[in-house]
Amino acid sequence: MKIAFFSTQPYDRQYFDKYNQNHQLVYFDVSLQPDTAELASGSDAICVFVNDQVNATVVHKLERLGIKLLLLRCAGFNNVDIAAANAAGIKTARVPEYSPYAVAEHTVALILTLNRKTHKAYNRVRDGNFSLVNLLGFDLHGKTVGVVGMGKIGQCFAKNMLGFGCRILAFDLIANPELENADLKFVPLDELFSNSDIISLHCPLNEKTKHLVNKESIKTMKTGVMIVNTGRGALIDTSAVIEGLKSGHIGNLALDVYEQEDKLFFRDLSADIISDDQIMRLMSFPNVLITAHQAFFTDEALTKIAQVTFQNIADYEAGRLGPTLVQ
Repeated sequence: MKIAFFSTQPYDRQYFDKYNQNHQLVYFDVSLQPDTAELASGSDAICVFVNDQVNATVVHKLERLGIKLLLLRCAGFNNVDIAAANAAGIKTARVPEYSPYAVAEHTVALILTLNRKTHKAYNRVRDGNFSLVNLLGFDLHGKTVGVVGMGKIGQCFAKNMLGFGCRILAFDLIANPELENADLKFVPLDELFSNSDIISLHCPLNEKTKHLVNKESIKTMKTGVMIVNTGRGALIDTSAVIEGLKSGHIGNLALDVYEQEDKLFFRDLSADIISDDQIMRLMSFPNVLITAHQAFFTDEALTKIAQVTFQNIADYEAGRLGPTLVQ
């Protein structure tokens, strides 16, 4: 099978080439958009990542090119018009789980770094500045952590925070009473927002969760709350959190995802003028920490992504595409 890969990075080539056995892989650095879809001409399938656009316009172009299989090398599929793909006879398969530990552990790293300001301390000491002024943090032990989305990543993160001696308030559309104990309780979302010292987002992006953190929900949160998002950028209304930071209502903000990241992330823009005023404003706050969609980035995760993607191809060819099929 000939597969066209979009939005590829050197590490994508490394891992997919390593586990490829008999397929022809064609790599493109550019993202999939209406004006780049023609690059898939002659291919049987395409493989895309989180910021590729697979809207109805793109799907129709892929259909005309004879594409029959859409492979997502990620878990989320909010960037794909599934109804349009189904209508076009294009099967869509994803990697529903690659390494929940990778994302959960990066979330903890963001919290610890932002709280204890280790990134600032590192730079200070490198410059010969050994002062502790403005590096004050707080104990995680005894704090209440709200976990929005208790899938596998949310569960891993909750277990990590329980290890720090935190109390967990969890929210999910389907509460799992088997996970509850003295330190973990499922509660309504408004109760989670109003009682958490730290709020971490691990839910999928859809119509109901878009801008889950917004002007009104921020008002219900504790003054000084820490908000962490390693899920999808649009779970947060960027304008609203900027106002929350300016007013001091939000005490700390850590992001591994961003609403407009498709124009920024996975690129080296160090020599360019960045025209996105909102991310530049966010980076101007001393209590904001941003990484560029790095949470998934471990050897174990990249290995699993490649292996599951090739298994999806084999299952498609054998007519047995199952749990990874998006419908």
